Amino acid sequence: MNFVKRAALSLVARRAKTSLLLGIFLVICTLLLGGFLLQGATSRQEAEAQRRIGVDVTVRGDRLTLATAAALGSSPLVERYNPLLRGAAKPSGLTPLTSDVPKPDDSKPDDATEGAGQDGLMLNGIRDSEMLLDFASGRSRIVAGRALTEKDAGRRVVLIEQRLAEKNELKAGDTVGLRSSDGRRTETFEIIGLYEDPRPAPSQWVAPSELIANQVYAPAPAVSALGFGTKPSTAVFKIGSPERAERLHAEAARVLGGDGFRFDVNDKAFRDQVLPLRRVGTFAGSLLWLIALSGAVILGLIVLLTIKERRDELGMLLALGEKKWKLIAQHTVEVTALLLPALALASLGAQSFAEEAGETLLAREEHTASLPEVRMEAADLGRVAGIGLGISLVATVVPGVGILRLHPRSILTHTE
Repeated sequence: MNFVKRAALSLVARRAKTSLLLGIFLVICTLLLGGFLLQGATSRQEAEAQRRIGVDVTVRGDRLTLATAAALGSSPLVERYNPLLRGAAKPSGLTPLTSDVPKPDDSKPDDATEGAGQDGLMLNGIRDSEMLLDFASGRSRIVAGRALTEKDAGRRVVLIEQRLAEKNELKAGDTVGLRSSDGRRTETFEIIGLYEDPRPAPSQWVAPSELIANQVYAPAPAVSALGFGTKPSTAVFKIGSPERAERLHAEAARVLGGDGFRFDVNDKAFRDQVLPLRRVGTFAGSLLWLIALSGAVILGLIVLLTIKERRDELGMLLALGEKKWKLIAQHTVEVTALLLPALALASLGAQSFAEEAGETLLAREEHTASLPEVRMEAADLGRVAGIGLGISLVATVVPGVGILRLHPRSILTHTE
């Protein structure tokens, strides 16, 4: 009789043993599939967090210029960068907001705050407004028009605060004039967007250029052309992970020359979001190994006991001339045949298991509020099927080595 047919008949005849093996396989497949789903979900969430949050590196130094910032920003380690070139500009045909609090000691004006610093606007030369902390955190938002991007580098455009626009009856698409602090240069800028910053005015007097509502953003080259130089106070570089920071530091030393610069890494937001996901992913990976090893051991012990219980059957088959490898193959088929129904049943409950496990694990993490999306894919089922097949082979072939030592006469006479 064909050993595959004998395997099928054996499974039907030994329903209790078949149910036990099916139950064990179901648990193994469910845990394995749940582990793969959780691992895949955390990997996708980590990649999304790296893309969305990243790590900010702030560089300061005397040798930092718009050109060196651009050179460092072109490094493959850098995803986005943003220099900050500031200067107090005098408006032309535009009235800045002023503090509601009276200026102290008006009879003795402070020369340091006179002129553009007192009655002007603070012009911030940048490359990408979405990289600014206020915009990235959601505290400030665009309410009309659009944000300032790297594509605006060669244009004369500005982003102004909503309160300043309302006072001067301006809207996106209008133009404003800005003069350099010495009044020698005047440029016309187009308003491409209005933003809202909900922070209230300070409770003490400050110069108009320091008021939140008087912060104007423009492309750094346009601010430089207005007479504010080429040396930004800082440059922020967004990298994918903290592991890139050391390599970027070496690159900054090459571009800026020596160590005459300050290099600060701000990866708190990255660590708060990504590290908990990595811990869950590591746990899921360890769980997969533990399940695979323990499953192989448990099934191997059951098969070993089954072989001992069926010594008479094996001895009879050997006496009839059946090959020993076919007896091992029969046990392998019996166990492997249960893999497909177990995997089909596991696919129904593994996603719920992964979601519950993820919620339980991430609930212990302080900064991770949302559960990663758990999504089942064909590749996950394929990996579980492959591991299940490997477990079946190990659990049957290893105990089946004992069949090779069997002799029909010793079995049938119950002697060794």
